[in-house]
Amino acid sequence: MADQIQPIKPAAIQPISPAPSAPTGQTESGKSFKEILSDYMDKYNEVQKEYQSSVADLVTGKTDNIAEVVSAAQKAEITSKLMIQLRNKIVDAYEEIMRMRV
Repeated sequence: MADQIQPIKPAAIQPISPAPSAPTGQTESGKSFKEILSDYMDKYNEVQKEYQSSVADLVTGKTDNIAEVVSAAQKAEITSKLMIQLRNKIVDAYEEIMRMRV
C-alpha cells in the first residue's frame, strides 16, 4: 500500500502570490465614494427641481401638458425612493462598523 503513494511533482506546487493591495477608496471609474454620493445627491436635487418647476408651470398656466408633469412626478418619486434606500444602506453600514470590536 505504501508503494501506491506518489510523490508531489514540483510543477504541481504553486508559489504563494502576494496579498492584494489595500483598497484606495477609488472605484473602477476613478471616483471616490464621496464623489459618487455627491453626484447622486446633485442628480436627486436636479430631478426634484425639474418636478417643482413642472408643477409650478402647470399651476400658473405656462403649460397644459399633464403627461409631462406626471412623468416628472414619477421620476421624482423613483429618485426619492432610491435616495431613501441609499441612506438606509449607509446607515446600516455605519451601524455595523460601530458594532465591530477593535
